[in-house]
Amino acid sequence: MERIPRQFYTQGFRQEAVNLVINGGLSVAEVSRRLSISQQTLRNWIKKHKGEGLAASGSSSITDLEAENSRFSKELAEARLEKEILKKAMVDSTDRRYTL
Repeated sequence: MERIPRQFYTQGFRQEAVNLVINGGLSVAEVSRRLSISQQTLRNWIKKHKGEGLAASGSSSITDLEAENSRFSKELAEARLEKEILKKAMVDSTDRRYTL
């Protein structure tokens, strides 16, 4: 099984996610689904925000470009998987046409 690369998120992205839960009235599950992050990650951000604030979290310094690159890599992997599924579906549908 292939290991999933670690995702890096910018401070702004984290703050927006927390604001959607706290001020936006959305549930943790809904926000995590919309932003494609785990619920536990979002809960950790909310806990840090309420306890000491996200600015004091001291996580590794990842630039916006690196975070965006990571997000694009994830989207590309998903698109490739969808492409393979569609290819298989096309082959299956053409096979059925000839057997009828």
